Amino acid sequence: MSNYLYLAFIPLLPLATFVLLGLFGRKYFAKTAGMIGTASLLTSTLLSFVAAKQYFFEDGKINGAYQKIIAFKYTWLEFSPNVSIDMGIIVDPISVMMLIVVTSVSLMVHIFSLGYMKGEARFATYYAFLSLFTFSMLGLILSSNIFQVYMFWELVGVSSFLLIGYYFDKPSAVAASKKAFIVTRFADLGFLIGILILGFYGGTMDISLLIEKLTVTSSPAFINITTASFLGASMLTWGLTLIFIGGAGKSAMFPLHIWLPDAMEGPTPVSALIHAATMVVAGVYLVARLFPVYSMDETALTIVTYVGAFSALLAAIIACTQTDIKRVLAYSTMSQIGYMMFALGISKNGGENGLGYMASMFHLFTHAFFKSLLFLGAGSVIHMVHSNEMKDMGGLRKLMPVTHIAFLIACLAIAGIPPFAGFFSKEEILLAAFHANKLIYGIALFTAALTSFYMFRLYFSIFWSKESTLHNNHGEGPWTMKLPLIILAICAAGVGFVPFSQFVTSDGIALATHIDLLFSIAPVGLTVVAILLAASFYKNQNNKPEKAALAFGGFYTAAHKKFYVDEVYLFMTKKIIFPLIGQPIAWADKNIVDGFMLGLANTTAKISASIKALQSGKVQNYALFFFGGVLALSILFIYIWK
Repeated sequence: MSNYLYLAFIPLLPLATFVLLGLFGRKYFAKTAGMIGTASLLTSTLLSFVAAKQYFFEDGKINGAYQKIIAFKYTWLEFSPNVSIDMGIIVDPISVMMLIVVTSVSLMVHIFSLGYMKGEARFATYYAFLSLFTFSMLGLILSSNIFQVYMFWELVGVSSFLLIGYYFDKPSAVAASKKAFIVTRFADLGFLIGILILGFYGGTMDISLLIEKLTVTSSPAFINITTASFLGASMLTWGLTLIFIGGAGKSAMFPLHIWLPDAMEGPTPVSALIHAATMVVAGVYLVARLFPVYSMDETALTIVTYVGAFSALLAAIIACTQTDIKRVLAYSTMSQIGYMMFALGISKNGGENGLGYMASMFHLFTHAFFKSLLFLGAGSVIHMVHSNEMKDMGGLRKLMPVTHIAFLIACLAIAGIPPFAGFFSKEEILLAAFHANKLIYGIALFTAALTSFYMFRLYFSIFWSKESTLHNNHGEGPWTMKLPLIILAICAAGVGFVPFSQFVTSDGIALATHIDLLFSIAPVGLTVVAILLAASFYKNQNNKPEKAALAFGGFYTAAHKKFYVDEVYLFMTKKIIFPLIGQPIAWADKNIVDGFMLGLANTTAKISASIKALQSGKVQNYALFFFGGVLALSILFIYIWK
């Protein structure tokens, strides 16, 4: 176990950077904060790769299966001999994989920000917040106790609030940060209740022990949690569903997705960090971490499946109508996370039946690289054009050759064109869906075609469409902005060749690679058709998009308005919750609670005013009271003796 103690330095280095820059950054490290933060993350990234090498190629596998290793454990709060909140480090395939993903993407964001955020007045504060966010995610990944996960989960929410609202003098950014914080807090309440349910019936909050107790059908814990019920569902179903609600909030699943598009108000590198490999995949990681328990409850997995599939389809439709490039990418993220979720939902635990689990984790891995590349590429474009709107772009391929090629590679990867990374992971998901649920497979196939269409709609609108009239004054950006694009482009093109099924599976035992060229004909063919359709609409200026919008009529309008989900929330909030719940509670608080306390205070004041003469300071009064008391006591004693 002690062989992995150095893993503690991976999250602790960003924490130390946050403390240093947060306390002293603006005064002492105003110009060097970026280099300090980047150097710290580089060290954490190197340690992550060392850990991956050690675990996957040296001592992680025993008897043909990768083991869960508790590298460190410290009991922080003990409630009973079996239930405690521990601070621990868990080492297993998904935690090591996530270490690589989070540190690598965060490092690229740190490097990119050196150029993108140069000259910002709060440059040191920005890097302090980045370090806090990275520490929170790394702590979440390595947590061995489910309540420890929850603590870091909340810290991720706090740090994302700070990053989204970085431009605090911009009202829209402040509103977006509050919206993200409030929506995810409601979801996290479900997560907390789910933790308490599983912890109560499982008799522990240690993840490994919890899985052990709730996956053996003959164990008392499993019998108790499945026989106890509420509203017709077992407590196991309730606990897992509530935990999934917490994950759905972080991962922006319907109907808790409304915070995601508004979160684009933060700096673009922040969008890459939050929407690529970190915050939004936390929900997927949570379900994957407890997947052996989820596999014991068909109802919970069905909820995960259909919420994920519906979210993927809904987000893809909305993305086809958006004109802000960052919002297109935000809905794309929601759609891809939906892919990962329903892949987990259709999976079983163990052996070849766990294909969906492996495919979900594989897509999480590949998605991190091509989605962060898309966001950073969008950041370069915005840095050049000073606008997020497609109408202000076009013809940028000549002015931005590096960004153009990198963005094209990312679009090909997310579209699932072989041999780019997204092809391999998406095909595994489609194959798992095909064997498990034909309806989900149909939704996934249609969503894949929509993904290709809206991504190449974005690509052609930015880099083709028309001749650019932009005067290139500052070039494509400094090398600190180009280098991450080049590295991520190489990853987006090549990480699909990683034999992922040999390393990350539901039971730690290697699976066969399931790519079937005949099976791939349909999805790749649909993808190519969607790309060609996007090219005919957006490669050159024409009126086809306007005609198509008119042809779809009200449906297009509804999709452009995000199906009025935000309006529904506003109606419920302003017309129902505030007047029917909020105002009565406010009245009761003011008139009953405050009224009672004020009445108590006023009564006390009146009584004190009426008896304050007893403490007048006049000796003759005290003497009178004394002799009066003596007389009264004398009379009392005489009465008693009689």
